[in-house]
Amino acid sequence: MSHGFLPNEFQKSDKIDEVIGLDLTLSAMGMTFCSHRFMPLIVDNDDNNWSRRFFEEETRDNKRLKRTINGGNSDGGMSRNDSNGSLSSLSSLHFRDHILTYSKRYLAAEAVEEAAAAAAAMAAGYEENGIEEDETAYGMRLVQLLIACAEAVACRDKSHASALLSELRANALVFGSSFQRVASCFVQGLADRLASVQPPGTAVGRVQLPPVMNIMDIMSDSDKKQEAFRLVYEICPHIKFGHFVANLAILEAFEGESLVHVVDLGMTLGLPQGHQWRFLIQSLAATRGGAGKPHCTRLRITAVGLCVDRFDVIGKDLKTYAKSMGINLEFNIVESNLENLKPENIKVSDDEVLVVNSILQLHCVVKESRGALNSVLQMIHELSPKLLVLVEQDSSHNGPFFLGRFMEALHYYSAIFDSLDAMLPKYDTRRAKMEQFYFAEEIKNIVSCEGADRVERHERVDQWRRRMSRAGFQATPLRLMSQAKQWLGNNKVCEGYTVVEDKGCLVLGWNAKPIVAVSCWKC
Repeated sequence: MSHGFLPNEFQKSDKIDEVIGLDLTLSAMGMTFCSHRFMPLIVDNDDNNWSRRFFEEETRDNKRLKRTINGGNSDGGMSRNDSNGSLSSLSSLHFRDHILTYSKRYLAAEAVEEAAAAAAAMAAGYEENGIEEDETAYGMRLVQLLIACAEAVACRDKSHASALLSELRANALVFGSSFQRVASCFVQGLADRLASVQPPGTAVGRVQLPPVMNIMDIMSDSDKKQEAFRLVYEICPHIKFGHFVANLAILEAFEGESLVHVVDLGMTLGLPQGHQWRFLIQSLAATRGGAGKPHCTRLRITAVGLCVDRFDVIGKDLKTYAKSMGINLEFNIVESNLENLKPENIKVSDDEVLVVNSILQLHCVVKESRGALNSVLQMIHELSPKLLVLVEQDSSHNGPFFLGRFMEALHYYSAIFDSLDAMLPKYDTRRAKMEQFYFAEEIKNIVSCEGADRVERHERVDQWRRRMSRAGFQATPLRLMSQAKQWLGNNKVCEGYTVVEDKGCLVLGWNAKPIVAVSCWKC
């Protein structure tokens, strides 16, 4: 397949290692980008002649209309063939025939005027379309610059990459169009990657970082970044959708049980208030005393992660809330990242039902080798949970080739920024905070980091199926489609978000682009 939008440098044989990873990704995504309103790669040149064709068609229609009226008929229309081409036949017409004849002429003239007015209106619309075409061409130029810059960075061509970055910085505006804004985040990532690369043939050194669990551990614990994460939760439906579906699955697993236990990996990145478990406590309290069935008498929640101080605050708030709802809550904290977590670290009773909950966590232990993830999944398997709930970003950001990851991430985050365009006004500072202090951090980690430093290793749901199956887990289909769609309506989620079922998983997407997927597994 030919990719006319790619720079000529892709043709050089000494870059074949970087290009191999794009053979399938770019082939599929090239056509997908064409359908994106900010990234079309094909422009119909025939549109430039549309106005001329419209007026030609109108002229032909008018000529046909005039021939129909003046062509002569039995209703009294005048014709040059009557009475040797003279007007003598006019005197034989009745008065009503005069009225009918001139009425037809009047209606014909009125039709011509309406057609002309319509043509003028369409011409004005065409001028507006011209502006949109300019924006389209501008978006195409940004795409081409980003791809060229990514290719130069991958080839360690610092001079070329630096020149392209300068042009990109001048055009990728934080308060511009959705694609300008997402481009600004990728520019930051490319600049960071360029700063860390060495000339070809030089070993790339890496500073050893302390153990981390997710992107929130990498971010400095600043108020701005915490506020950005809170805004992402409140405004974007991604995490709330995962919480809702996960809680429904957990409630099904807990049905009829009195002693229940949830092991929460990461505690949803330390999100304040413990929103997911507040809703679960509320639902458990609402099911008490129903039809003589046993009900929950004790709920145990074990939070696993490194944000111990935040977990402690969340635990105290949840205990207070659970007490007000009549639920006995036991809250435990295990300070550990996933790779160092052992089964003996988690207190499990034989008489309780155990569920493991992972919200945007397991992708962080997916490495170049499968050892780290396999160890975590084996540890979970040894706990013998009744259910493992997995919520992950549904995109391929863990490919072995930088350019392939770059293109996939560009497509994925362009969809997210496009959705933010639909949900918030252009100059809303909340949107800028989310984009620059949360999503930009993910983008920069995908684009600029390698090895253990790269923790945002999102994978598609099909890949997760293969990984979970190899680890000994069996899929548990989610039959919650109607509830998920009802949730979208009840929460007035922005039009454009949809939920689809994919082989037993539920996937939330924006305009058919998958964003997050929820799946359930049993041992």
